[in-house]
Amino acid sequence: MEETNGTIVDEFILQGFPGSVLLHTVMFIALLVIYIVTLAGNILIIIIVSMDYRLHLPMYFFIVCLSCLEVIAISTVVPKFVIILFSATPSISKVGCFVQSYLFYFTSTADLLLLTVMSIDRCVAICCPLRYSSIMINSICFGLMFGCLIPPFFTLLYPTIIISNLPFCGNVLNHFFCETTAMLKLICIDISLIKLNSLFSSILILIGCLLITTVSYLLIVITVIRLPTDTGRQKTFSTCVSHLTMLSLFFGSAIFILIRPPKEYSVETDKVVNLVSTVLAPLLNPFVYSLRNQKVKKCIQDAFKQIRIL
Repeated sequence: MEETNGTIVDEFILQGFPGSVLLHTVMFIALLVIYIVTLAGNILIIIIVSMDYRLHLPMYFFIVCLSCLEVIAISTVVPKFVIILFSATPSISKVGCFVQSYLFYFTSTADLLLLTVMSIDRCVAICCPLRYSSIMINSICFGLMFGCLIPPFFTLLYPTIIISNLPFCGNVLNHFFCETTAMLKLICIDISLIKLNSLFSSILILIGCLLITTVSYLLIVITVIRLPTDTGRQKTFSTCVSHLTMLSLFFGSAIFILIRPPKEYSVETDKVVNLVSTVLAPLLNPFVYSLRNQKVKKCIQDAFKQIRIL
């Protein structure tokens, strides 16, 4: 607990979305349904890919990693938000608040890095199809996976610990979860350097991922243009549509939050963008990435046939 000017901070109050009981009821039902569908869809993908040898390929390995991150991401924010919608005291402990904040930004960063790695995987598969299996071997795939998880795990840990030990002048967060910007507004001392460092790190990661993804897809486009038939071009591009959909969602929300002018800042808009990106990406993942894939659908159908036989 921190004590500053007579204020003891051992928990935070989440204001969430102000509104009527009807609005909160609609949000409760919608979020609960989305959460259940998201868990079911992503867990189904994880089980099917893990059990069916036909899907033991680099592309599906990365999809399973993405599904695991999406399950953690939505479970970090949505269950607590659903609870506080009808709570008389919508509070969260200080420790719980910083754990939630850390997990949210860890999964978001890891998601972005993993989607960037997946663009490299698509580039290798399309541009070097004959050498794909020899390039994307197990050790490379696991190395890329850990490369997406370990850096954000440690780089976010230190600032989270530092911020948690700073003096807070209040405990009311104008957000639906423990969002860093909302928490920084409650700190009593000058934290300009921390904000600048956070902004610089976020923009650096975003630009790096965007650059790698852009180069990968430029190489893909050049390769596809050289294909002799329109059918081949269409089939190749169709394998990238799902990935581009998820990339657009992540890059779009990140760019909107980070790079917009300060005078256009709105807490309510920020909350809506965060809510949409938090629930939409995990919900879409099993549908746009896997369940519309013919190979995955065939494996799921075969799995259910075997269950019926048993």
